[in-house]
Amino acid sequence: MQIIDGKKVSANVKERVRLECERLVKEHGVTPGLAVVIVGDDPASRVYVNNKKKACELVGFKSEEYALPAETTQEELLSLVDTLNNKDDINGILVQLPLPKHLDDKSVIERISPKKDVDAFHAVNVGKIMLGEYDFLPCTPAGVMEMLHQYEIPVEGKQCVVIGRSNIVGKPMGMLLLHENGTVTICHSRTKNLKEVCQRADILVAAVGRAKFVTADMVKDGAVVIDVGMNRDENGKLCGDVDFENVKDKCSYITPVPGGVGPMTIATLMKNTIKACKIQNGIE
Repeated sequence: MQIIDGKKVSANVKERVRLECERLVKEHGVTPGLAVVIVGDDPASRVYVNNKKKACELVGFKSEEYALPAETTQEELLSLVDTLNNKDDINGILVQLPLPKHLDDKSVIERISPKKDVDAFHAVNVGKIMLGEYDFLPCTPAGVMEMLHQYEIPVEGKQCVVIGRSNIVGKPMGMLLLHENGTVTICHSRTKNLKEVCQRADILVAAVGRAKFVTADMVKDGAVVIDVGMNRDENGKLCGDVDFENVKDKCSYITPVPGGVGPMTIATLMKNTIKACKIQNGIE
């Protein structure tokens, strides 16, 4: 069993982005810019936003944070998005989810220019992913693919099972595995015989948001297990959707939580932002 080290893979990605950023500044006088909008004071969101700022510093991006009070109105938020859409020095816009209950995240996402939608949540970008002609990929699924590539784990011809069908992870994850010629099954809360379906998986991706949901009897010997979950167990300790201790000995590869998929999400965001900068500035 080999543990897939997300910190190491993400450091490689960020280093590539840093070198590319240096080149853009030197050859074109252009510095990529990312704007992050956070509404309210959700502690988990604050941690994510701080990590994104740190990553921007590391790779040499300009980063702007817009921290809005929880009682911000829909109109105020949309107006800020419009302003950022029109700022030439901002190449990527990210609105940290979840938003407070009174705000409609769908209309906020749709208001972000598809060219600056570095989360790849806008319907235009989602459609392009479907067609396989995309500029940006959603950060978490793309991060998973990057890990598979760096560990030289082939997808072609493999039985791939994704547990979870969210628009952010489950559905796009299925599409990316399909683009690499995996045979994909997406499971969810209404899937019958979930255990049997999972037991067929050569590559099993758990993105269900329930602590230690995937148990050893669901995993085929020698499977690659990717844990996208971020939960707390009964002792308040960070854990994933996979019962790591009991599953690890059955796998050929497995991602830990923390230190697996998490760091990849931010690394991919950096990758998307530099790509957005190049597209907007007509740079190859």
